[in-house]
Amino acid sequence: MEKKVLLEVNHIFKSFGITKALKDVSFKVYGGEVRGLIGENGSGKSTVSSIISGIQKADQGDMVYEGKAYQPENILDANSQHICMIVQEQSTVATISVAANIFIGKEDMFSKAGVVDSRKMEAEARKALEEVQIKHIQPGTLTKYLSFEDRKLIEIARAFYMKPKILIVDETTTALSRQGRELLYSLMERLCKEGGSVLFISHDIEEVMAKSNAVTVLKDGVMTATLEKSEFSEDKIRNLMVGREISSDYYRVDKECKYENKVVLKAENITHGMLKDVTVELHKGEILGIGGLTECGMHDLGKLMFGVMKPERGKVVFNGSIPVTTPSIAIKNHIGYMSKNRDTEALLTTLSIQDNICVSGYQEISQKGIITARAEREFSGKWANEINVKMSSVKASVNSLSGGNKQKVVVAKWLANGTEIFIMDCPTRGIDVGVKAAIYRLMERLKAEGKSILMISEELTELLGMSDRIIILKDGRTAGEFRRDEVFTEQKIIEVMI
Repeated sequence: MEKKVLLEVNHIFKSFGITKALKDVSFKVYGGEVRGLIGENGSGKSTVSSIISGIQKADQGDMVYEGKAYQPENILDANSQHICMIVQEQSTVATISVAANIFIGKEDMFSKAGVVDSRKMEAEARKALEEVQIKHIQPGTLTKYLSFEDRKLIEIARAFYMKPKILIVDETTTALSRQGRELLYSLMERLCKEGGSVLFISHDIEEVMAKSNAVTVLKDGVMTATLEKSEFSEDKIRNLMVGREISSDYYRVDKECKYENKVVLKAENITHGMLKDVTVELHKGEILGIGGLTECGMHDLGKLMFGVMKPERGKVVFNGSIPVTTPSIAIKNHIGYMSKNRDTEALLTTLSIQDNICVSGYQEISQKGIITARAEREFSGKWANEINVKMSSVKASVNSLSGGNKQKVVVAKWLANGTEIFIMDCPTRGIDVGVKAAIYRLMERLKAEGKSILMISEELTELLGMSDRIIILKDGRTAGEFRRDEVFTEQKIIEVMI
């Protein structure tokens, strides 16, 4: 039986200034399929998706949807034609209710004489949430009180309320727990069974291969190939993405658990929220992995050890004697923190690359209390180049960068401050395989230089691949500890975790 073409993308070009984001990109999406879209950061995945979803327009080229010319005026126009997109970063408004977020732009459905009937809106929002099996979120709750994942679930409910025929999922699974991912996968499957299609964007090659019927690969704005399920291979996809061989084993190759006895940072009998009487010691020259299920308390542990949050009981101590009670104390003692939520907590997204790198290093730049424009430019340029940030200029907005290059700016900021202890919360979340490999090599270099890394990760392969020791948290308590030089299986860790 011949497959029905639902969407055609024909010879699309898109530039941003001198940067050519898309160069003659063409592909077809068929009804009933999940089409994987994969490539390095900056390859053009999100750009082509934003054109399909009406967020921006192509410079050249055309699209055909259900056999007719398709050129959406904006995202609302695309939604009205049942093409919806769930983006990687947050697209909810924190200061309004869950219901108001689900029906943003559709308030007329519930208004009379200009007054919105909030009770009616909340009742319909409850139906929208239940339609996608989300029962724990209350429609009247202010969105700012919800977790990052629950806000993402609101976006999923909003998209499915519009009865999509084409759903674009842009790096959404990185924000979801295992349970949240399974919910999204089942909704994707349901949509395809109904004859719709999913454009599925993820940096996780295994995930893309598992969930897609076909994969389109982009590199530097050019489509390099479309592979059918029978042609899938991790090495083949990696090579098409980066144009060079990247070994399937790009973690540490040594099996040594090697670091100094000196404890440089210690969380002692910490109790806070879910965390109950947790003690963690980070040694000089160690990569200590912290893992567990999403809600085990590991992300709060990172914030507590940087002084962002204050424990109810217990303490965090630097070098055995200095209490770490605020971020300023942590920074003064060369402790840096990389948040899981890059755009909201790790970067000043309205400012330039230069501003973001300089923000933690002004003491290094100033001469007798004076900071010159030249000094800022040279300082930020040095550290951006040190970690190979792909940019037009340090004066460019940090928001103009791809996810991987944004993460490089976060790292550059802490390197520039002379950081000795790095608290990295999901350091490779939402970045491509090439940048991941670069981050891993940097971690190895930092370890070799005697620096220490506390790596919080939701990826078991990352924990196993990079850590000297792994501490697993379960329900806010230490459930197990594993050393790199010991013999154990992934299954053993999973049993402790669950």
